Amino acid sequence: MALVDIKVPDIGDFAEVAVIELMVKVGDSIKVDQSILTVESDKASMEIPSSHAGVVKEIKVAVGGKVKEGSIVLSLEVAGDAAVSATASAPAAAVAAPAPAVQAAPAAAATAVVASGPVEVKIPDIGDFKDVSVIEILVKVGDNIKVEQSLMTVESDKAAMEIPSSAAGVLKELKVKLGDKVNIGDLIAILEGVGVATTPAASVAAPAAAPQAVAAPVGAVASAAPAAAVPAHAPTSNTLNMPHASPSVRKFARELGVPLAEVKGSGQKGRITEQDIQQFTKSVMSGAIQTIAAQATNTPAKGVNAGGDLGGMTLLPWPKVDFTKFGPVERKDLSRIKKISGANLHRNWVMIPHVTNHDNADITELEAFRVQMNKENEKAGIKTTMLAFVIKAVVSALKKFPDFNASLDGDQLVYKQYYNIGFAADTPNGLVVPVLKDADKKGIFQISAEMGELSKKARDGKLGGGDMQGGCISISSLGGIGGRYFHPIINAPEVAILGLSKSVMEPVWNGSEFKPRLMLPLSLSYDHRVIDGAAAARFNAYLGQVLSDYRRILL
Repeated sequence: MALVDIKVPDIGDFAEVAVIELMVKVGDSIKVDQSILTVESDKASMEIPSSHAGVVKEIKVAVGGKVKEGSIVLSLEVAGDAAVSATASAPAAAVAAPAPAVQAAPAAAATAVVASGPVEVKIPDIGDFKDVSVIEILVKVGDNIKVEQSLMTVESDKAAMEIPSSAAGVLKELKVKLGDKVNIGDLIAILEGVGVATTPAASVAAPAAAPQAVAAPVGAVASAAPAAAVPAHAPTSNTLNMPHASPSVRKFARELGVPLAEVKGSGQKGRITEQDIQQFTKSVMSGAIQTIAAQATNTPAKGVNAGGDLGGMTLLPWPKVDFTKFGPVERKDLSRIKKISGANLHRNWVMIPHVTNHDNADITELEAFRVQMNKENEKAGIKTTMLAFVIKAVVSALKKFPDFNASLDGDQLVYKQYYNIGFAADTPNGLVVPVLKDADKKGIFQISAEMGELSKKARDGKLGGGDMQGGCISISSLGGIGGRYFHPIINAPEVAILGLSKSVMEPVWNGSEFKPRLMLPLSLSYDHRVIDGAAAARFNAYLGQVLSDYRRILL
Protein backbone atom coordinates (compact mmCIF):
# COMPACT_ATOMS: atom_id res chain seq x y z
CA MET A 1 0.00 0.00 0.00
CA ALA A 2 1.24 3.48 -0.82
CA LEU A 3 0.01 7.05 -0.50
CA VAL A 4 -0.39 9.06 -3.70
CA ASP A 5 -1.18 12.77 -3.93
CA ILE A 6 -3.87 13.67 -6.46
CA LYS A 7 -3.28 17.03 -8.09
CA VAL A 8 -5.28 19.38 -10.26
CA PRO A 9 -4.48 18.63 -13.92
CA ASP A 10 -4.11 21.19 -16.68
CA ILE A 11 -7.52 22.92 -16.74
CA GLY A 12 -6.75 25.39 -19.48
CA ASP A 13 -6.12 29.11 -19.26
CA PHE A 14 -7.26 29.55 -15.66
CA ALA A 15 -4.96 30.90 -12.93
CA GLU A 16 -7.10 29.99 -9.92
CA VAL A 17 -10.55 28.45 -9.72
CA ALA A 18 -12.91 28.07 -6.77
CA VAL A 19 -13.84 24.69 -5.30
CA ILE A 20 -17.65 24.65 -5.26
CA GLU A 21 -18.36 20.98 -4.56
CA LEU A 22 -16.59 17.98 -2.97
CA MET A 23 -17.81 14.74 -4.50
CA VAL A 24 -15.97 12.25 -2.26
CA LYS A 25 -15.18 11.91 1.45
CA VAL A 26 -12.50 10.29 3.55
CA GLY A 27 -12.83 6.51 3.41
CA ASP A 28 -14.42 6.39 -0.04
CA SER A 29 -13.05 3.89 -2.56
CA ILE A 30 -12.66 5.68 -5.87
CA LYS A 31 -11.79 4.60 -9.39
CA VAL A 32 -9.49 6.06 -12.00
CA ASP A 33 -11.21 9.00 -13.74
CA GLN A 34 -13.91 9.23 -11.06
CA SER A 35 -14.85 12.87 -10.43
CA ILE A 36 -13.66 14.00 -7.01
CA LEU A 37 -14.55 17.70 -6.90
CA THR A 38 -16.07 20.48 -8.97
CA VAL A 39 -14.35 23.79 -9.58
CA GLU A 40 -15.71 26.94 -11.14
CA SER A 41 -14.14 29.87 -12.94
CA ASP A 42 -15.89 33.04 -14.02
CA LYS A 43 -16.94 31.36 -17.26
CA ALA A 44 -17.27 27.61 -16.68
CA SER A 45 -17.57 24.84 -14.14
CA MET A 46 -15.67 21.58 -14.45
CA GLU A 47 -15.17 18.33 -12.59
CA ILE A 48 -11.69 17.20 -11.58
CA PRO A 49 -11.09 13.45 -12.06
CA SER A 50 -8.80 11.21 -10.07
CA SER A 51 -5.69 9.94 -11.83
CA HIS A 52 -5.49 6.89 -9.54
CA ALA A 53 -7.73 4.31 -7.92
CA GLY A 54 -7.68 3.80 -4.18
CA VAL A 55 -9.12 4.82 -0.81
CA VAL A 56 -9.37 8.49 0.16
CA LYS A 57 -7.17 9.07 3.22
CA GLU A 58 -7.14 12.87 3.39
CA ILE A 59 -8.87 15.74 1.57
CA LYS A 60 -6.57 18.74 1.18
CA VAL A 61 -9.12 21.32 -0.02
CA ALA A 62 -12.44 22.70 1.19
CA VAL A 63 -15.49 24.17 -0.49
CA GLY A 64 -14.77 27.83 -1.19
CA GLY A 65 -11.02 27.34 -1.44
CA LYS A 66 -8.95 28.21 -4.51
CA VAL A 67 -6.89 25.72 -6.53
CA LYS A 68 -4.79 25.84 -9.69
CA GLU A 69 -2.89 23.42 -11.89
CA GLY A 70 -0.67 21.23 -9.70
CA SER A 71 -2.52 21.91 -6.42
CA ILE A 72 -2.80 18.79 -4.23
CA VAL A 73 -6.49 18.08 -3.60
CA LEU A 74 -6.40 14.75 -1.76
CA SER A 75 -4.26 11.78 -0.73
CA LEU A 76 -5.12 8.24 -1.84
CA GLU A 77 -4.01 4.92 -0.46
CA VAL A 78 -3.33 2.77 -3.52
CA ALA A 79 -2.60 -0.93 -3.83
CA GLY A 80 0.78 -1.32 -5.45
CA ASP A 81 1.47 -1.03 -9.18
CA ALA A 82 -1.98 -2.29 -10.16
CA ALA A 83 -3.51 1.04 -9.20
CA VAL A 84 -0.77 3.21 -10.70
CA SER A 85 -1.87 5.43 -13.55
CA ALA A 86 -0.31 8.37 -15.25
CA THR A 87 0.82 10.88 -12.65
CA ALA A 88 -1.59 13.58 -11.55
CA SER A 89 0.37 16.14 -13.53
CA ALA A 90 -0.60 14.46 -16.81
CA PRO A 91 -3.12 16.99 -18.08
CA ALA A 92 -5.30 15.17 -20.56
CA ALA A 93 -5.40 11.47 -19.71
CA ALA A 94 -5.14 9.19 -16.73
CA VAL A 95 -3.23 6.24 -18.26
CA ALA A 96 -3.83 3.05 -16.27
CA ALA A 97 -1.14 0.36 -16.42
CA PRO A 98 -2.83 -2.88 -17.64
CA ALA A 99 -1.17 -5.29 -15.19
CA PRO A 100 1.29 -5.38 -12.26
CA ALA A 101 3.97 -6.71 -14.58
CA VAL A 102 3.95 -3.54 -16.66
CA GLN A 103 6.04 -0.72 -15.18
CA ALA A 104 4.58 2.79 -15.18
CA ALA A 105 6.54 5.38 -17.15
CA PRO A 106 7.92 8.56 -15.55
CA ALA A 107 5.71 11.57 -15.44
CA ALA A 108 7.60 13.35 -18.21
CA ALA A 109 7.16 10.39 -20.54
CA ALA A 110 3.44 10.15 -19.84
CA THR A 111 3.08 13.82 -20.64
CA ALA A 112 4.86 13.29 -23.94
CA VAL A 113 2.06 10.97 -25.06
CA VAL A 114 -0.29 13.93 -25.46
CA ALA A 115 2.16 16.86 -25.64
CA SER A 116 1.69 17.23 -29.41
CA GLY A 117 -0.07 15.61 -32.32
CA PRO A 118 -3.64 15.46 -33.58
CA VAL A 119 -6.31 16.38 -31.05
CA GLU A 120 -9.98 15.67 -31.64
CA VAL A 121 -12.41 18.38 -30.52
CA LYS A 122 -15.97 17.27 -29.90
CA ILE A 123 -19.26 18.89 -28.93
CA PRO A 124 -19.30 19.26 -25.10
CA ASP A 125 -22.34 18.89 -22.86
CA ILE A 126 -24.66 21.65 -24.10
CA GLY A 127 -27.66 20.62 -22.04
CA ASP A 128 -30.72 18.71 -23.13
CA PHE A 129 -30.46 19.55 -26.82
CA LYS A 130 -30.45 17.17 -29.78
CA ASP A 131 -29.69 17.76 -33.45
CA VAL A 132 -28.71 21.42 -33.15
CA SER A 133 -27.87 23.21 -36.39
CA VAL A 134 -24.50 24.74 -37.21
CA ILE A 135 -25.34 28.33 -38.20
CA GLU A 136 -21.91 29.95 -38.14
CA ILE A 137 -18.27 28.84 -38.49
CA LEU A 138 -15.99 31.18 -36.52
CA VAL A 139 -12.59 29.77 -37.53
CA LYS A 140 -10.82 28.43 -40.62
CA VAL A 141 -8.20 25.79 -41.31
CA GLY A 142 -4.75 27.07 -40.37
CA ASP A 143 -5.93 29.27 -37.51
CA ASN A 144 -4.12 29.14 -34.17
CA ILE A 145 -6.78 28.10 -31.65
CA LYS A 146 -6.71 28.80 -27.93
CA VAL A 147 -8.41 26.80 -25.19
CA GLU A 148 -12.03 27.97 -24.81
CA GLN A 149 -11.91 29.89 -28.10
CA SER A 150 -15.27 29.70 -29.87
CA LEU A 151 -15.16 27.52 -32.97
CA MET A 152 -18.74 27.73 -34.23
CA THR A 153 -22.26 28.74 -33.35
CA VAL A 154 -25.08 26.21 -33.14
CA GLU A 155 -28.77 26.87 -32.81
CA SER A 156 -31.55 24.91 -31.18
CA ASP A 157 -35.27 25.63 -31.22
CA LYS A 158 -34.79 28.01 -28.31
CA ALA A 159 -31.32 29.51 -28.32
CA ALA A 160 -28.03 29.95 -30.11
CA MET A 161 -24.76 29.04 -28.42
CA GLU A 162 -21.07 29.09 -29.26
CA ILE A 163 -19.02 25.90 -29.04
CA PRO A 164 -15.57 26.41 -27.46
CA SER A 165 -12.40 24.49 -28.21
CA SER A 166 -11.27 22.02 -25.57
CA ALA A 167 -7.62 22.30 -26.63
CA ALA A 168 -5.06 24.67 -28.08
CA GLY A 169 -3.29 24.19 -31.38
CA VAL A 170 -3.46 24.77 -35.14
CA LEU A 171 -6.75 23.91 -36.82
CA LYS A 172 -5.97 21.16 -39.33
CA GLU A 173 -9.45 20.01 -40.31
CA LEU A 174 -13.09 21.01 -39.78
CA LYS A 175 -15.48 18.09 -39.65
CA VAL A 176 -18.71 20.07 -39.96
CA LYS A 177 -20.15 22.70 -42.27
CA LEU A 178 -22.97 25.22 -42.16
CA GLY A 179 -26.36 23.56 -41.88
CA ASP A 180 -25.06 20.31 -40.36
CA LYS A 181 -26.83 18.83 -37.33
CA VAL A 182 -24.64 17.98 -34.34
CA ASN A 183 -25.06 16.37 -30.91
CA ILE A 184 -23.04 15.95 -27.73
CA GLY A 185 -19.87 14.01 -28.49
CA ASP A 186 -19.82 14.65 -32.26
CA LEU A 187 -16.36 15.29 -33.74
CA ILE A 188 -16.18 18.85 -35.07
CA ALA A 189 -12.48 19.63 -35.56
CA ILE A 190 -8.95 18.25 -35.47
CA LEU A 191 -6.13 20.35 -34.04
CA GLU A 192 -2.38 19.89 -34.26
CA GLY A 193 -0.68 21.08 -31.09
CA VAL A 194 -0.86 20.81 -27.33
CA GLY A 195 -3.56 18.21 -26.70
CA VAL A 196 -4.87 19.38 -23.37
CA ALA A 197 -8.54 18.54 -22.98
CA THR A 198 -10.71 20.72 -20.77
CA THR A 199 -14.17 19.48 -21.65
CA PRO A 200 -15.72 16.06 -21.28
CA ALA A 201 -16.24 15.80 -25.00
CA ALA A 202 -12.56 16.31 -25.92
CA SER A 203 -10.82 13.21 -27.20
CA VAL A 204 -6.98 13.13 -27.38
CA ALA A 205 -5.48 10.84 -29.98
CA ALA A 206 -1.94 9.64 -29.18
CA PRO A 207 0.69 10.46 -31.84
CA ALA A 208 2.72 7.81 -33.58
CA ALA A 209 5.64 8.20 -31.18
CA ALA A 210 3.49 7.40 -28.15
CA PRO A 211 4.10 3.63 -27.70
CA GLN A 212 7.61 3.91 -26.30
CA ALA A 213 6.49 6.46 -23.68
CA VAL A 214 4.31 3.99 -21.81
CA ALA A 215 4.35 0.24 -21.83
CA ALA A 216 0.57 0.12 -22.33
CA PRO A 217 -0.72 -0.26 -25.92
CA VAL A 218 -1.53 2.90 -27.89
CA GLY A 219 -5.21 1.91 -27.99
CA ALA A 220 -5.35 1.86 -24.20
CA VAL A 221 -3.90 5.35 -24.02
CA ALA A 222 -6.31 6.72 -26.60
CA SER A 223 -9.33 5.14 -24.96
CA ALA A 224 -8.34 6.45 -21.53
CA ALA A 225 -7.89 10.02 -22.68
CA PRO A 226 -11.53 11.04 -23.21
CA ALA A 227 -12.60 9.67 -19.85
CA ALA A 228 -9.94 11.67 -18.02
CA ALA A 229 -10.75 14.92 -19.68
CA VAL A 230 -11.85 17.59 -17.24
CA PRO A 231 -15.50 18.51 -17.93
CA ALA A 232 -16.41 22.13 -18.47
CA HIS A 233 -19.51 23.94 -19.56
CA ALA A 234 -19.45 26.13 -22.64
CA PRO A 235 -18.66 29.74 -21.69
CA THR A 236 -21.96 30.81 -23.24
CA SER A 237 -23.99 28.38 -21.14
CA ASN A 238 -25.94 31.23 -19.56
CA THR A 239 -27.70 31.83 -22.86
CA LEU A 240 -29.28 28.43 -22.57
CA ASN A 241 -31.12 29.36 -19.49
CA MET A 242 -29.91 26.11 -17.93
CA PRO A 243 -30.03 25.41 -14.19
CA HIS A 244 -26.73 25.84 -12.31
CA ALA A 245 -25.51 22.26 -11.83
CA SER A 246 -22.41 20.20 -12.51
CA PRO A 247 -22.36 17.48 -15.20
CA SER A 248 -22.49 14.70 -12.60
CA VAL A 249 -25.54 16.27 -10.94
CA ARG A 250 -27.18 16.64 -14.35
CA LYS A 251 -26.55 12.97 -15.01
CA PHE A 252 -27.93 12.06 -11.59
CA ALA A 253 -31.05 14.12 -12.32
CA ARG A 254 -31.52 12.47 -15.71
CA GLU A 255 -31.25 9.02 -14.15
CA LEU A 256 -34.03 9.89 -11.70
CA GLY A 257 -36.11 11.74 -14.26
CA VAL A 258 -35.92 14.98 -12.26
CA PRO A 259 -36.50 18.28 -14.12
CA LEU A 260 -33.62 20.52 -13.04
CA ALA A 261 -35.63 23.63 -13.87
CA GLU A 262 -37.97 22.76 -10.98
CA VAL A 263 -35.18 22.22 -8.41
CA LYS A 264 -34.01 25.02 -6.10
CA GLY A 265 -30.26 24.86 -5.55
CA SER A 266 -28.85 25.09 -2.02
CA GLY A 267 -25.18 25.35 -3.01
CA GLN A 268 -23.07 28.42 -3.64
CA LYS A 269 -24.59 30.81 -6.19
CA GLY A 270 -27.75 28.70 -6.18
CA ARG A 271 -25.91 25.63 -7.46
CA ILE A 272 -27.96 22.41 -7.46
CA THR A 273 -26.40 19.53 -5.49
CA GLU A 274 -27.17 15.82 -5.33
CA GLN A 275 -28.88 16.44 -2.00
CA ASP A 276 -31.20 18.93 -3.71
CA ILE A 277 -32.10 16.28 -6.31
CA GLN A 278 -32.75 13.73 -3.57
CA GLN A 279 -34.91 16.16 -1.61
CA PHE A 280 -36.91 17.01 -4.71
CA THR A 281 -37.44 13.32 -5.41
CA LYS A 282 -38.77 12.80 -1.88
CA SER A 283 -41.21 15.67 -2.39
CA VAL A 284 -42.42 14.17 -5.64
CA MET A 285 -42.84 10.74 -4.08
CA SER A 286 -44.91 12.29 -1.32
CA GLY A 287 -47.32 13.53 -3.97
CA ALA A 288 -46.96 17.23 -3.21
CA ILE A 289 -45.79 18.20 -6.70
CA GLN A 290 -46.18 14.98 -8.66
CA THR A 291 -48.22 16.48 -11.46
CA ILE A 292 -45.90 19.46 -11.92
CA ALA A 293 -42.77 17.32 -12.08
CA ALA A 294 -44.35 14.89 -14.53
CA GLN A 295 -45.48 17.63 -16.86
CA ALA A 296 -42.14 19.43 -16.72
CA THR A 297 -40.43 16.26 -17.99
CA ASN A 298 -43.18 15.60 -20.53
CA THR A 299 -44.10 12.29 -18.88
CA PRO A 300 -47.69 11.43 -17.96
CA ALA A 301 -48.46 11.48 -14.25
CA LYS A 302 -51.10 9.35 -12.66
CA GLY A 303 -54.42 11.07 -13.13
CA VAL A 304 -53.17 13.33 -15.93
CA ASN A 305 -52.80 11.33 -19.13
CA ALA A 306 -52.71 7.89 -17.63
CA GLY A 307 -56.06 8.18 -15.90
CA GLY A 308 -56.75 7.67 -12.22
CA ASP A 309 -57.52 9.88 -9.24
CA LEU A 310 -56.37 13.51 -9.10
CA GLY A 311 -57.52 15.54 -6.15
CA GLY A 312 -60.65 13.43 -5.78
CA MET A 313 -61.46 13.63 -9.51
CA THR A 314 -61.44 10.37 -11.45
CA LEU A 315 -60.03 10.96 -14.92
CA LEU A 316 -60.28 8.69 -17.93
CA PRO A 317 -57.04 7.62 -19.61
CA TRP A 318 -55.93 9.65 -22.60
CA PRO A 319 -57.48 8.10 -25.76
CA LYS A 320 -55.18 5.96 -27.88
CA VAL A 321 -56.19 6.24 -31.53
CA ASP A 322 -54.72 4.68 -34.66
CA PHE A 323 -55.27 7.70 -36.92
CA THR A 324 -54.01 5.81 -39.99
CA LYS A 325 -57.25 3.81 -40.00
CA PHE A 326 -59.09 6.90 -41.17
CA GLY A 327 -56.69 8.17 -43.80
CA PRO A 328 -53.13 9.34 -44.53
CA VAL A 329 -51.28 11.10 -41.71
CA GLU A 330 -48.01 12.92 -41.21
CA ARG A 331 -46.13 13.03 -37.90
CA LYS A 332 -43.93 15.91 -36.78
CA ASP A 333 -42.09 16.30 -33.50
CA LEU A 334 -43.12 19.19 -31.29
CA SER A 335 -40.51 21.93 -31.27
CA ARG A 336 -38.49 22.28 -28.09
CA ILE A 337 -40.20 25.58 -27.33
CA LYS A 338 -43.65 23.97 -27.54
CA LYS A 339 -42.58 21.07 -25.35
CA ILE A 340 -41.31 23.41 -22.66
CA SER A 341 -44.11 25.96 -22.91
CA GLY A 342 -46.74 23.22 -23.10
CA ALA A 343 -45.60 21.70 -19.82
CA ASN A 344 -45.46 25.11 -18.15
CA LEU A 345 -48.87 26.14 -19.48
CA HIS A 346 -50.42 22.88 -18.28
CA ARG A 347 -48.94 23.37 -14.82
CA ASN A 348 -50.03 26.99 -14.64
CA TRP A 349 -53.58 26.25 -15.81
CA VAL A 350 -53.99 23.39 -13.32
CA MET A 351 -52.31 25.04 -10.33
CA ILE A 352 -53.51 28.66 -10.64
CA PRO A 353 -57.20 29.52 -10.19
CA HIS A 354 -57.67 31.71 -13.25
CA VAL A 355 -60.35 34.36 -13.61
CA THR A 356 -60.47 36.72 -16.61
CA ASN A 357 -61.88 40.25 -16.62
CA HIS A 358 -62.84 41.77 -19.97
CA ASP A 359 -63.03 45.48 -20.73
CA ASN A 360 -62.51 47.99 -23.55
CA ALA A 361 -60.17 50.96 -23.86
CA ASP A 362 -60.93 53.90 -26.12
CA ILE A 363 -57.65 54.49 -27.94
CA THR A 364 -58.95 56.84 -30.65
CA GLU A 365 -56.82 59.83 -29.65
CA LEU A 366 -53.83 57.71 -28.64
CA GLU A 367 -53.75 55.93 -32.01
CA ALA A 368 -53.99 59.27 -33.83
CA PHE A 369 -51.07 60.56 -31.73
CA ARG A 370 -49.03 57.43 -32.42
CA VAL A 371 -49.57 57.70 -36.18
CA GLN A 372 -48.63 61.40 -36.09
CA MET A 373 -45.42 60.69 -34.14
CA ASN A 374 -44.41 57.96 -36.57
CA LYS A 375 -44.85 60.35 -39.51
CA GLU A 376 -42.78 63.04 -37.80
CA ASN A 377 -39.99 60.59 -36.99
CA GLU A 378 -40.09 58.63 -40.23
CA LYS A 379 -36.84 60.13 -41.53
CA ALA A 380 -35.10 59.31 -38.26
CA GLY A 381 -36.22 55.68 -38.58
CA ILE A 382 -38.03 55.80 -35.23
CA LYS A 383 -41.30 53.87 -35.14
CA THR A 384 -43.54 53.29 -32.16
CA THR A 385 -46.13 50.56 -31.67
CA MET A 386 -49.34 50.60 -29.67
CA LEU A 387 -47.85 47.88 -27.47
CA ALA A 388 -45.14 50.31 -26.31
CA PHE A 389 -47.83 52.71 -25.08
CA VAL A 390 -49.68 49.84 -23.39
CA ILE A 391 -46.49 48.75 -21.59
CA LYS A 392 -46.02 52.25 -20.20
CA ALA A 393 -49.68 52.35 -19.13
CA VAL A 394 -49.37 48.93 -17.45
CA VAL A 395 -46.42 50.21 -15.41
CA SER A 396 -48.62 53.06 -14.18
CA ALA A 397 -51.35 50.55 -13.26
CA LEU A 398 -48.86 48.32 -11.40
CA LYS A 399 -47.77 51.28 -9.29
CA LYS A 400 -51.40 52.06 -8.42
CA PHE A 401 -52.32 48.40 -7.76
CA PRO A 402 -49.17 46.74 -6.27
CA ASP A 403 -50.87 43.35 -5.75
CA PHE A 404 -50.50 42.84 -9.50
CA ASN A 405 -46.74 43.31 -9.13
CA ALA A 406 -46.40 40.54 -6.56
CA SER A 407 -45.68 36.79 -6.50
CA LEU A 408 -46.73 34.04 -4.13
CA ASP A 409 -43.94 32.43 -2.12
CA GLY A 410 -45.52 29.89 0.20
CA ASP A 411 -47.74 31.81 2.59
CA GLN A 412 -46.13 35.14 1.74
CA LEU A 413 -46.50 37.71 -1.02
CA VAL A 414 -43.33 39.12 -2.55
CA TYR A 415 -43.94 42.72 -3.66
CA LYS A 416 -41.49 43.75 -6.37
CA GLN A 417 -39.99 47.22 -6.42
CA TYR A 418 -39.08 46.98 -10.11
CA TYR A 419 -41.17 46.98 -13.27
CA ASN A 420 -40.15 44.39 -15.85
CA ILE A 421 -42.79 43.67 -18.48
CA GLY A 422 -42.88 40.44 -20.49
CA PHE A 423 -44.47 40.39 -23.93
CA ALA A 424 -45.35 37.32 -25.96
CA ALA A 425 -43.39 37.06 -29.21
CA ASP A 426 -44.54 34.73 -31.97
CA THR A 427 -41.68 32.88 -33.66
CA PRO A 428 -41.52 30.14 -36.32
CA ASN A 429 -40.80 27.62 -33.54
CA GLY A 430 -43.45 28.75 -31.07
CA LEU A 431 -44.27 31.39 -28.52
CA VAL A 432 -41.61 32.92 -26.26
CA VAL A 433 -41.86 35.73 -23.71
CA PRO A 434 -38.92 38.20 -23.70
CA VAL A 435 -38.85 40.60 -20.75
CA LEU A 436 -38.37 44.35 -21.11
CA LYS A 437 -36.41 45.41 -18.02
CA ASP A 438 -37.02 48.61 -15.99
CA ALA A 439 -39.86 49.82 -18.19
CA ASP A 440 -40.65 52.54 -15.64
CA LYS A 441 -37.32 54.23 -16.38
CA LYS A 442 -37.70 54.28 -20.17
CA GLY A 443 -39.60 56.41 -22.63
CA ILE A 444 -41.85 55.22 -25.44
CA PHE A 445 -39.12 55.45 -28.09
CA GLN A 446 -36.64 53.42 -26.03
CA ILE A 447 -39.29 50.84 -25.18
CA SER A 448 -40.17 50.49 -28.88
CA ALA A 449 -36.51 50.11 -29.85
CA GLU A 450 -35.78 47.48 -27.18
CA MET A 451 -38.94 45.57 -28.05
CA GLY A 452 -37.77 45.45 -31.67
CA GLU A 453 -34.36 44.12 -30.63
CA LEU A 454 -35.85 41.46 -28.33
CA SER A 455 -38.39 40.41 -30.97
CA LYS A 456 -35.61 39.95 -33.54
CA LYS A 457 -33.56 37.88 -31.10
CA ALA A 458 -36.67 35.78 -30.45
CA ARG A 459 -37.26 35.14 -34.16
CA ASP A 460 -33.59 34.27 -34.63
CA GLY A 461 -33.66 31.91 -31.64
CA LYS A 462 -30.95 33.91 -29.87
CA LEU A 463 -32.74 34.95 -26.69
CA GLY A 464 -30.54 34.38 -23.66
CA GLY A 465 -31.76 33.11 -20.30
CA GLY A 466 -31.64 36.61 -18.85
CA ASP A 467 -33.83 37.91 -21.68
CA MET A 468 -36.74 35.78 -20.48
CA GLN A 469 -36.46 36.08 -16.69
CA GLY A 470 -37.53 38.56 -14.04
CA GLY A 471 -40.93 39.54 -15.43
CA CYS A 472 -43.58 41.20 -13.22
CA ILE A 473 -46.54 40.83 -15.57
CA SER A 474 -46.89 39.62 -19.16
CA ILE A 475 -48.78 40.99 -22.14
CA SER A 476 -50.09 38.76 -24.92
CA SER A 477 -51.12 40.80 -27.96
CA LEU A 478 -53.19 39.32 -30.77
CA GLY A 479 -54.01 42.73 -32.22
CA GLY A 480 -52.21 42.12 -35.47
CA ILE A 481 -54.09 38.86 -36.07
CA GLY A 482 -57.66 39.31 -34.93
CA GLY A 483 -60.14 38.08 -32.39
CA ARG A 484 -62.28 39.87 -29.83
CA TYR A 485 -61.52 38.52 -26.34
CA PHE A 486 -59.59 35.52 -25.02
CA HIS A 487 -58.39 33.92 -21.79
CA PRO A 488 -54.58 34.20 -21.57
CA ILE A 489 -52.83 31.78 -19.20
CA ILE A 490 -50.80 33.34 -16.38
CA ASN A 491 -47.04 32.99 -16.65
CA ALA A 492 -46.05 31.74 -13.17
CA PRO A 493 -44.73 33.04 -10.81
CA GLU A 494 -46.52 36.17 -12.01
CA VAL A 495 -50.09 36.69 -10.79
CA ALA A 496 -51.62 38.32 -13.86
CA ILE A 497 -51.40 38.53 -17.63
CA LEU A 498 -53.00 41.07 -19.98
CA GLY A 499 -54.42 39.99 -23.32
CA LEU A 500 -54.86 42.51 -26.15
CA SER A 501 -57.15 41.76 -29.10
CA LYS A 502 -57.69 43.57 -32.39
CA SER A 503 -58.91 47.15 -31.99
CA VAL A 504 -62.13 47.92 -33.91
CA MET A 505 -64.18 50.99 -34.73
CA GLU A 506 -67.47 50.97 -32.81
CA PRO A 507 -70.37 53.39 -32.33
CA VAL A 508 -70.04 54.68 -28.77
CA TRP A 509 -72.72 56.73 -26.99
CA ASN A 510 -71.24 59.98 -25.65
CA GLY A 511 -74.38 61.13 -23.85
CA SER A 512 -76.03 62.81 -26.78
CA GLU A 513 -75.12 60.79 -29.83
CA PHE A 514 -73.21 57.78 -31.12
CA LYS A 515 -69.69 58.52 -32.33
CA PRO A 516 -67.21 56.15 -34.03
CA ARG A 517 -64.43 55.31 -31.58
CA LEU A 518 -61.45 52.97 -31.86
CA MET A 519 -61.87 50.41 -29.07
CA LEU A 520 -59.12 48.09 -27.82
CA PRO A 521 -60.40 44.88 -26.12
CA LEU A 522 -58.61 44.06 -22.85
CA SER A 523 -58.56 40.55 -21.32
CA LEU A 524 -56.97 40.48 -17.86
CA SER A 525 -56.42 37.00 -16.36
CA TYR A 526 -55.50 37.02 -12.67
CA ASP A 527 -54.64 34.60 -9.88
CA HIS A 528 -57.70 34.56 -7.64
CA ARG A 529 -55.61 33.49 -4.64
CA VAL A 530 -53.94 36.91 -4.70
CA ILE A 531 -56.36 39.20 -6.52
CA ASP A 532 -60.12 39.44 -6.12
CA GLY A 533 -62.61 40.41 -8.80
CA ALA A 534 -63.08 43.99 -7.63
CA ALA A 535 -59.34 44.71 -7.76
CA ALA A 536 -59.10 43.21 -11.25
CA ALA A 537 -62.03 45.32 -12.47
CA ARG A 538 -60.41 48.45 -11.04
CA PHE A 539 -57.05 47.61 -12.63
CA ASN A 540 -58.63 47.10 -16.07
CA ALA A 541 -60.80 50.21 -15.72
CA TYR A 542 -57.80 52.34 -14.71
CA LEU A 543 -55.76 50.95 -17.59
CA GLY A 544 -58.56 51.86 -19.97
CA GLN A 545 -58.68 55.40 -18.56
CA VAL A 546 -54.93 55.89 -19.04
CA LEU A 547 -55.09 54.62 -22.62
CA SER A 548 -58.08 56.86 -23.33
CA ASP A 549 -56.36 59.96 -21.92
CA TYR A 550 -52.58 59.43 -21.80
CA ARG A 551 -52.12 62.57 -19.70
CA ARG A 552 -53.22 60.47 -16.71
CA ILE A 553 -49.88 58.67 -16.84
CA LEU A 554 -48.30 61.84 -15.44
CA LEU A 555 -50.53 61.85 -12.35
